Amino acid sequence: MNIIDRFLKYVSFCTTSDEHTNMTPSTPGQMEFARYLADELKTIGLQDVTLDSNGYIIATLPANVEDEAQVPIIGFIAHMDTSPDASGKHVKPRIVSAYDGENIVLNKAENIILDTAKYPEILHYVGQDIIVTDGKTLLGADDKAGIAEIVTAMEYLIAHPEIKHGKLRVGFTPDEEIGHGADHFDVKAFGADFAYTMDGGAIGELEYENFNAAYCSIKVHGVNVHPGAAYHKMINSMRIAFQIAVMLPRWETPEHTQGYEGFYHLVGMQGTVEETTLSYIIRDHDRTRFESRKRELEHLVRKVNREYGEGTVEILMRDQYYNMREKIEPVMHVVERVEKAMQEVGITPIIKPIRGGTDGARLSFEGLPCPNIFAGGENFHSRFEYLPVPSMQKASELIVRIAQVQ
Repeated sequence: MNIIDRFLKYVSFCTTSDEHTNMTPSTPGQMEFARYLADELKTIGLQDVTLDSNGYIIATLPANVEDEAQVPIIGFIAHMDTSPDASGKHVKPRIVSAYDGENIVLNKAENIILDTAKYPEILHYVGQDIIVTDGKTLLGADDKAGIAEIVTAMEYLIAHPEIKHGKLRVGFTPDEEIGHGADHFDVKAFGADFAYTMDGGAIGELEYENFNAAYCSIKVHGVNVHPGAAYHKMINSMRIAFQIAVMLPRWETPEHTQGYEGFYHLVGMQGTVEETTLSYIIRDHDRTRFESRKRELEHLVRKVNREYGEGTVEILMRDQYYNMREKIEPVMHVVERVEKAMQEVGITPIIKPIRGGTDGARLSFEGLPCPNIFAGGENFHSRFEYLPVPSMQKASELIVRIAQVQ
């Protein structure tokens, strides 16, 4: 199966993750896809293919060199779920052949258009075949492109034993998009010396820095009284929640920050007079500023409680992952290997920090150095997501080159 057909098959599975189910994997479609993938890996010739009850797949391509002990064991990892930010059900992809640089009408009936003025990056791919959606769902290149690239590379290496490589390990995880992709990943059983997540964006991206990340839930307790008799009695939890929200720096939000700048991001708000909950994510590349951001939220809660009474506002905070840079810098050869491989296959490396996180960030802190490599797609988590076919093909070629004995 060629890489295009493989990817189109993968996006037919609905694998949207759901943080509210408290299950692993969080949705049944992920396990359905995992069973398909496990069978496919066996069919193409990988060995020791396992699929556990949590939906994690691990497989092996044995080394084909004589002195195997002198060659590192390299892993390649991607995630099976798609983001809940947009529907992943009934994805209807189509290929725009030899893209001409004009706006792409995704859905004529509903006037959904991929506008080059809003998404100018697409102009980098003029003349290329591009896979798009019908404008009603995301595409799923994040991260089914990564999976297709890894599987296709393994199939190529099996078909070309003249390409010498050490032992390779493949890992596919569920629930990365809701922050649980590494929860049940057995680093020891995986047994790689280092690995790469194929989970980045545009061609050439290579990342070994990411945000430090935390989740914060702020619950405000109010008192409801009939509005006609509410004088000095009612405490409207929604109004207090709004007060907290506007106390945070206005410009330190995702829509006003870039590069290494961190932010507070209000991702959810549910409320009544009696009770309101604000859900935040906190992000910063710098660990000191990250800790300062958390302390600032705790300070605001204490301040509001002094005004309205202790216990009016409760805060729950948990760290999600940390910047992998501190774990990668001591083993920079894992990054340099990719830079060299990119140059050898005609890709210009684009090394930049991730304004987000990957499974690789958590795995790096668990003893598996794991930088992130492009998967090729753009506009992830959106119905305007698209995937240039040459980018996907080049990513698979890159995996082959990384795996090859240096």
